[in-house]
Amino acid sequence: MAVYSMTGYASGQTASPAGTTESDARPSAAGRLGLEIRSVNSRFLDLTFKLPEELRQHEAGLRELLGERLKRGKVEVRGAIESTAPGGVVEPSARFLQRLNGVQDSIRAWLPEARELSVADVLRLAGGDSAAHGDWGPALTELATRVADELLAARAREGARLATMLSGRVAQLRKLAEQAAPLVPQLVEQQRTRFLERWQEAMGLAAGSTLPEAAQDRALSEATAFAIRIDVAEELTRLDSHLDEIERLLKKGGDIGKRLDFLIQELHREANTLGSKSATLELSRIGVDMKVLIEQMREQVQNIE
Repeated sequence: MAVYSMTGYASGQTASPAGTTESDARPSAAGRLGLEIRSVNSRFLDLTFKLPEELRQHEAGLRELLGERLKRGKVEVRGAIESTAPGGVVEPSARFLQRLNGVQDSIRAWLPEARELSVADVLRLAGGDSAAHGDWGPALTELATRVADELLAARAREGARLATMLSGRVAQLRKLAEQAAPLVPQLVEQQRTRFLERWQEAMGLAAGSTLPEAAQDRALSEATAFAIRIDVAEELTRLDSHLDEIERLLKKGGDIGKRLDFLIQELHREANTLGSKSATLELSRIGVDMKVLIEQMREQVQNIE
């Protein structure tokens, strides 16, 4: 499966719905349905709709359609119906004008002081009648399916880019871990030698007041305690295990964002421990470099579904 980003955008348009013809009692109007979907990262799937009144009844269907395709992300759906009549004016049909005139006469019979309809009123009613009677349901479903598929394709392309970047960071972290591994035994040996040298100096200053065997045992005990305190082999092993799991998830794809986020937290914990145990400038530098890479990975993982 692909790795999907939660960031994406897609849009599309379709022609006017079937059923709006000159033979109807309503005006014949050309229209275009437009739909755009944009998404950004979010912990859960958060769908919001901004639709004209003519499309409100189809919101539940759109929600179900997108819910089947998307797992996470803050998704905004915008719809619009745009008139494509010449000059943006809907030309009323003769039958619509006859019907409108009959309605007006009926109203004025009961309300003689009612104002007569103006040309602007007629055009406004013609446009509203066309949009209200047009069956946009099938066209909207078809368009929403197409735009949703394009959004998934866009999120997959961005997800592939994020996966490549994460794989690169994983490789860099492995190199840093390889650099850190041999530093600890070297440091332990250097410290052991330093303790023994100090013991020998102390023996010379003490002029035999302390038993050599006891002093040597104490020096070796301190060296051993130091080695345990700075040993980062366990942290490096766990770090390597987390990197293996990240690579496995990137190959698997699908809904992996939350799992990756947890692993990034674990990586950060191991890097912090490694830095706290650091006893050399080189090991400290490696710890800082690891934290920088892990923070970069955290930012990228926030966008993965």
